[in-house]
Amino acid sequence: MSNYPKPVTATPLNPRRRGIIIGASDGIGAALARRLAREGYILALLARRPDKLDLVCDEINRTTAEQRASAYVHDVIEVEKVPELLRRIVADLGGLDLVVFVAGVNYPPGGLEKYNFGNDRAMIEVNLIGALAWLNPVAEMFQSAQAGQIVGIGSVAGDRGRVGNPGYNTSKAGLATYLEALRNRLTRRGVHVLTVKPGFVQTEMVKAAQGPTPFLITPEKAADDIWKAIQKRKQTIYTPSIWRWIMLAIQHTPSFIFRKLSF
Repeated sequence: MSNYPKPVTATPLNPRRRGIIIGASDGIGAALARRLAREGYILALLARRPDKLDLVCDEINRTTAEQRASAYVHDVIEVEKVPELLRRIVADLGGLDLVVFVAGVNYPPGGLEKYNFGNDRAMIEVNLIGALAWLNPVAEMFQSAQAGQIVGIGSVAGDRGRVGNPGYNTSKAGLATYLEALRNRLTRRGVHVLTVKPGFVQTEMVKAAQGPTPFLITPEKAADDIWKAIQKRKQTIYTPSIWRWIMLAIQHTPSFIFRKLSF
């Protein structure tokens, strides 16, 4: 954890919404942290890189009248550290209302003839196993409290197995199925689970992507869509919304045609 003082905690006389964002150092995670802080959330922000994470916290705390963001350095592949870190964060915040899992990696496949198990394994470990390690104990906590919100950032890439990057597709498809299962289990207990499926967003990951990036949006646009979905307790959103219709067409493309596509 950084040297920041503990954030303001919630009390019966001073209720606060408290959230954790896992993967908050840049991109959608950082933009959502700034948005939630403006909406009054007290936040624990997690990421691997302390330099970038501290910059986000500094920016948030300079623009608010009180301490609203604290940094916790964490690599999501270190799953054995999650239970104790979660307990410590909840104690620091004085409770928990919202958890957002944004952490993710996408390694370019290097061509349709290339296969790289190391990269595929890393994507599964971060994008899927990391999410399970965090969201399982959070789900148990929220289920007991019969309240809380969970948000998972997936991708349109998880809607169908495409030739371009099978490992990444698999990690995001697995995350989407996991979040749906959590939603089906927890909705009856008063817990909201939101699946977010962005298209192309202006992040470091997209800068490294090969090929066109249609309907590119800023992280701030994605964060705005996510915040609106949290408020409305939606189940699944695409951002920008045009991807819902694009992916609907892709999902219903016959396999004998789809397998001939090169993306």
